[in-house]
Amino acid sequence: MNRSVSIIIAGACIAASVFVVGYFLLKQRTRPPVIEQTLAIIKPDAVRARHTGKIIDRMEQEGFAILDMRKVSLEREQGEKLYERLRGKANFHELVEFITTGPIVVLVLEKLNAINAFNDLLGDTDPAKAAHNSLRKLYGTSASKNGVRGSEDAEAAGREIKFFFADRGRR
Repeated sequence: MNRSVSIIIAGACIAASVFVVGYFLLKQRTRPPVIEQTLAIIKPDAVRARHTGKIIDRMEQEGFAILDMRKVSLEREQGEKLYERLRGKANFHELVEFITTGPIVVLVLEKLNAINAFNDLLGDTDPAKAAHNSLRKLYGTSASKNGVRGSEDAEAAGREIKFFFADRGRR
């Protein structure tokens, strides 16, 4: 009887251990890598400073495929629509004013986990706090004039790509 009880207890311990380890592994599992598209905007400050080519070269060096690209100038209403999610925030009007001060270059980028990868490449919104060699550290001058912008998540990427490239599917 003691041997049977020992075997049952040992089996229960093993089963509990497998459950606990499996639970924590599932909880820590990140989503599988997926090919994504994201929007990149080279802002008026970086375009004026003639950094466009260097920024695009860096995107390609980091493995991003450029699926589409154009240079555009935004009217105020378009700037407001682009930053709609920030309406009511203290910096909304400043962002709209700035994005409409000159031409911007918009790009559709594609890569494995493109959204996170591009946001990592961008660095912190404030160039002073951005990681060494990030795009904003290299080409930004302030938190609002930080050279480059990217989509924050998949929903924003889809909306922003459609905003600038509504005709993409019809070419």
